[in-house]
Amino acid sequence: MSGEPDVAARIQVRAINRVGRDLYSASFGDPKLVTPETLHALIAEAVKQRGGKFSLQFLVSEWSDVIEPWLVRSKEDYAKVTRLGRKARIGAAQRDALWPLFQAVRDAIAARGETTISDMFDRISVAMAPAGTRPYDFAVVDEAQDLGVAEARFLAALGAGRPNALFFAGDLGQRIFQTPFSWKSLGIDIRGRSSTLRVNYRTSHQIRTRADRLLPTAISDVDGNEEGRKGTVSVFNGPPPAVRRFKSVEDESNAIGVWIAERIKEGTRPEEIGVFVRSDAEVDRARAAAKAAGASAARLSGESEAAPGMIAVSPMHLAKGLEFRAVAVMACDDEILPQQERIETVADGSELEVVYNTERHLLYVACTRARDHLIVSGVAPVSEFLVDFGSSETDSVA
Repeated sequence: MSGEPDVAARIQVRAINRVGRDLYSASFGDPKLVTPETLHALIAEAVKQRGGKFSLQFLVSEWSDVIEPWLVRSKEDYAKVTRLGRKARIGAAQRDALWPLFQAVRDAIAARGETTISDMFDRISVAMAPAGTRPYDFAVVDEAQDLGVAEARFLAALGAGRPNALFFAGDLGQRIFQTPFSWKSLGIDIRGRSSTLRVNYRTSHQIRTRADRLLPTAISDVDGNEEGRKGTVSVFNGPPPAVRRFKSVEDESNAIGVWIAERIKEGTRPEEIGVFVRSDAEVDRARAAAKAAGASAARLSGESEAAPGMIAVSPMHLAKGLEFRAVAVMACDDEILPQQERIETVADGSELEVVYNTERHLLYVACTRARDHLIVSGVAPVSEFLVDFGSSETDSVA
């Protein structure tokens, strides 16, 4: 409109943790965030000093899922906090016994002059309240299903109950590695104010319908908001996705290389092709496939996109938000997907369902990065998820 300031100059597009760091730096100085490796070492040292019957894996996950996100800073806080998503039940006496260990970890972090993500966002939120001013008038949040407790609490403080101050877009089917929590309890109540988009413009009908088999027909969050997957339509068709099972890693890499070369011969540019694997441990298998295709590969980072003229290779969790004309999801072997390491470190047997669901969502995310062409492969015995994915006339054992 005439006389209006340039709209683009008034909009900032940034990762929420980057927003948190910048706001913290402006008010309190650069935050020194404790790393996961340091945190693990501090908890291990506390266990060494104090002992106890709980495993290190349980204590690390208890910190990550309960102590840090919910800002548990005292024995009284720990006694009252709701351990939502934690299947292992611990009583009042056990919490009393555990608290000195977690207090020692908090003290060690402070002694190092470090802070946690949750404490960083909390300090920003507290500072905003009495001032009555906000660094942003409005916030539009994409990939909202991956918000953690700290980020959601910060956004609630930013919105401060103002009408239309916050807008969230997300897909519960793409939620990975986040402990469930109640948005309503943090001051964000979207009940009755949300809607589900039913038209898919990114993924072909054939790929979308096969990928949807990995998820239930409806997914609910803690507050009872339900996201149904029925009734969704794609606006274009494409070839059916393929599932291939191989006898060896070498056979898989060579065959996926042939598949990639065919896509390039058809006119797909290398940067329009993505190859995803479960974790860093399998990235070399993706690189080998690109090499077999006679192409160069570039590993994605959390902040990078595909490099011109190079095939993108990456663990599945970095695929979120990306799109490729052709995608190969490789190394879907038994004990790789779901990841055996995660299964073995589950603190309680009843938590296995949570692990399996997040692993399933990871595969869903990787598969739905494909627009036109998708191939999913593994070395026999393959992941049980490939059975859920379904079969077609193109599936085979090589």
